[in-house]
Amino acid sequence: MKKKILVTGGIGYIGSHTVVELQNAGYEVVIVDDLSNSTIEVLDGIEKITGIRPPFVKLDLKDKEGVGRLFEAHAGINGIIHFAASKAVGESVQQPLKYYRNNIVTLLNLLDLMPSNGVQGIVFSSSCTVYGQPDILPVTEEAPIKPALSPYGNTKQINEEIIRDTLHAGAPFKSIILRYFNPIGAHPSAEIGELPNGVPQNLIPYLTQTAIGIRKELSVFGDDYNTPDGSCIRDYINVVDLAKAHVVAIDRMLGSKSGENLEIFNLGTGNGVSVLELIHGFEKATGVKVPHKIVGRREGDIEKVWANPEHANKVLGWTAKESLEDTLASAWKWQLKLRERGIQ
Repeated sequence: MKKKILVTGGIGYIGSHTVVELQNAGYEVVIVDDLSNSTIEVLDGIEKITGIRPPFVKLDLKDKEGVGRLFEAHAGINGIIHFAASKAVGESVQQPLKYYRNNIVTLLNLLDLMPSNGVQGIVFSSSCTVYGQPDILPVTEEAPIKPALSPYGNTKQINEEIIRDTLHAGAPFKSIILRYFNPIGAHPSAEIGELPNGVPQNLIPYLTQTAIGIRKELSVFGDDYNTPDGSCIRDYINVVDLAKAHVVAIDRMLGSKSGENLEIFNLGTGNGVSVLELIHGFEKATGVKVPHKIVGRREGDIEKVWANPEHANKVLGWTAKESLEDTLASAWKWQLKLRERGIQ
């Protein structure tokens, strides 16, 4: 019998790619999403790729009674992958209460209701922001957690602590925390990709929208950092590679491979790429110029961070495989597909 996985935020960017990989791996998936930063048409893309249209529930997970009804209506959920969260660093600095409410209350409701509904484990979508500006690069899972530079980053730290404390208190389930570096790109079919509502808060959709003429120019936040070209450095990972890591994590958590009730993994490529290098890489991969300008630093941004992914490579048997050039080309292919569909 297929194991059933609840994917929160499953219509969103990383969530939708993970639903595809779960279904391709033989899991039964239920999606819950409030559509606050996504569109229902993503379900069509998932169905085109996999041939399966997963059940979808529109629900704000801050509604605990609604979450209870969700578990009743879709009995037998074995595991949860929890993506649903507000996720823009800059916006979180401007609207901290929105981030604390959305990102923490939703997790509390899930953890509260998991035991009575027989859910065996939760994979939590965390972030490399928990490391702040690391003392040593690349970053291992043993690196100290630094004071958060943004409310967004702080919610990830707090949620990790909530999960740890809940398991320490004897909760009857397991958890795997996945600390992402910077997911970019789109599914190679161009049926799903990153499609934020309104003005993008993330670099790549803003970049591709600028390249196609929707936005006038891309702002590069600072060229005076202590990096080779002065712009921030990140570890950019292909979203499909990232999605596949979630399938491996679910396999491990629900199987007998993991004896521990809590495990943490960094998910990245191990390569640091600057914002300016990324822009030039996109231009090389696509032949399309990206109008951009240097502006002041943005509050909450970390100077440089990239992963040491060896722990995930060895223990999960997972590795990031897609090249940066192919990943950037997939993001452009997705943007062109959106234009074909008359979106934006």
